[in-house]
Amino acid sequence: MQHFPQNQVSPRNWILAAMIVFAVAVRLVINYVPGLLPYNFTPVEAIALFGGAYFVNRRLAFAVPLIAMLCADLIIATSLPREWVGDWLGTLPAVYGCIALTVLGGMRLSRKISAFRVTSYAFASAVMFFLVTNFATWLSAQTGAGAACTQSLSACFVAGIPFFRGTLAGTLLWSTILFGGFELLRRRWSVLTTATA
Repeated sequence: MQHFPQNQVSPRNWILAAMIVFAVAVRLVINYVPGLLPYNFTPVEAIALFGGAYFVNRRLAFAVPLIAMLCADLIIATSLPREWVGDWLGTLPAVYGCIALTVLGGMRLSRKISAFRVTSYAFASAVMFFLVTNFATWLSAQTGAGAACTQSLSACFVAGIPFFRGTLAGTLLWSTILFGGFELLRRRWSVLTTATA
């Protein structure tokens, strides 16, 4: 087992910074380069799950995915059509709340981490995100901003299915990469075995 290269910045801080930058970058690519990646195919939910499972500092477990969302949202907000802003703001509490709940799920996952449990928790967090955010979208929908969600709750859920596919695929893939990649790194660098952040 090797020791992590020594420098002025701890490897744990590098991990946190990299997660934030990566999550922001992926969200911006999805928003500004349509078609390159599926909508909602972001690592944010996976980062929240990972943070809850591995971060010793519980505040950072919540802060990392929420800061990543906030940074990307501040940029995306500048490009939204004015008629969408009300609906978008109405769903933000639900979105951020789901991320926080996923962190709590990660803390429960930390009791025993296995491939099956990571997959199960990732699936559950994606389903929760779909149900909660689509309900919030229906509650906050204003006439003219999204026809489906001003008609009925069921129509709003049906309209959200393409986004759910992206959320589910992204959360499963990024969780596999994060949890699997971190396990490989921990075998190589002993400093990551005791704690992450």
